[in-house]
Amino acid sequence: MRPLIPVFWLERECQENERSQNSLSDSIEQNGVVGAGGALHYGAEMLAGLRTAMERVGARRGVIGVKEKYEDVIQALAPRVPQDVEITPLRDVYPAGDEFILVFDVTGRVIPPGGLPLDVGVVVSNVETLINIARNRPVTHKYLTVAGAVAEPVTLYVPVGMAIGEVIAAAGGATASPFEVLVGGAMMAHLARGLEEPVTKTTGGLIVLPREHALIRRYLRSWPAMDRIGKSACDQCSFCTELCPRYLLGHPIEPHNAMRALGFAPDKDRLMMGTLYCCECNLCSLFSCPEDLDPKEVCARDKTLARERGLGWQGRAEDLRPHPLVNQRRIPTHRLMAKLGLTGFRNVGPLEDRPLAPRRVAIPLKQHVGAPCVATVRTGESVRAGDLIASPPAGKLGANIHASISGRVREIDGAVVIEA
Repeated sequence: MRPLIPVFWLERECQENERSQNSLSDSIEQNGVVGAGGALHYGAEMLAGLRTAMERVGARRGVIGVKEKYEDVIQALAPRVPQDVEITPLRDVYPAGDEFILVFDVTGRVIPPGGLPLDVGVVVSNVETLINIARNRPVTHKYLTVAGAVAEPVTLYVPVGMAIGEVIAAAGGATASPFEVLVGGAMMAHLARGLEEPVTKTTGGLIVLPREHALIRRYLRSWPAMDRIGKSACDQCSFCTELCPRYLLGHPIEPHNAMRALGFAPDKDRLMMGTLYCCECNLCSLFSCPEDLDPKEVCARDKTLARERGLGWQGRAEDLRPHPLVNQRRIPTHRLMAKLGLTGFRNVGPLEDRPLAPRRVAIPLKQHVGAPCVATVRTGESVRAGDLIASPPAGKLGANIHASISGRVREIDGAVVIEA
């Protein structure tokens, strides 16, 4: 699986053109653009989108972050970038694309806990979003990498709402039986609910693995099992904290204290404070812990409880300091792949530009941050690809949704089902 990962950040000037910002925001809102990954093959469109974004937010400098191992990407982009844009090679470590880590690697600035890149004068975007901005048309398709136990690993151009089972078939089908599908990257995926689960605007990849694979067994582990094993087997080593990417940035996150709260809990509220700013990257659970426990899941549950109790960090952002070994404790991707048991799969495939053409799509009304959209079409109505079919409720955060194929609306119930 070859990720298409160049990521951009934009450093803002003090003065901004409010009208231009509103124009860009309106265009993004109308076309339903949400965060998504990118491509080597559309350098001109990518740079055009970057230029548009820089001009509209008043950025004086842009940086393209690309993993240094992708020399072909760097060589292809280098002759094209303008003077106010530079390419910064990134180490092949996990996590690299997380915006907190990316901003630190490129600028040396630390985004405060619970904050945004804007808090340190930075705007972060990714390649596919910038391409969509440049195209200035409704987002109806998604670049989607299919990898793992499939006949032909490939990156496809997929209509939003297409069933993942059909996408896997387009990659030659699964080579394992029985199999499970991880939707997303190996570290932060979710197990597919079934082969009818639809592709959304933010689906970045599908990883097909045999059901008996160790990584699948980890994702299938139930919370009662995590709780029971965590209470009995944690050896208090603190590796989960020592390798935590956010802890290394100086954030008040200590997964080992979450494990202590799970097992002993005489001062649970204090210990739970160390979970509030967990980014759920899963490094602690799937790499750091020598006992194969699940500190990430414990942190995720504890931070929910902490918020319910009104607990919060009371420190000052200006007092945050990165750990002295922040650059020495990064996890090389090849080591992580070996630990996950993924090195035996062919993980590089071509990009197939030709859009897939399913006869049926089920486009979810909730596939983005904010409130679920409200359908603007009715059952039985004919639509064409690109037509608006749902929009956020008035005054609510969300993104417009458009038909990805032409056809007739057959059903509206959590998703708009269109049949060609």
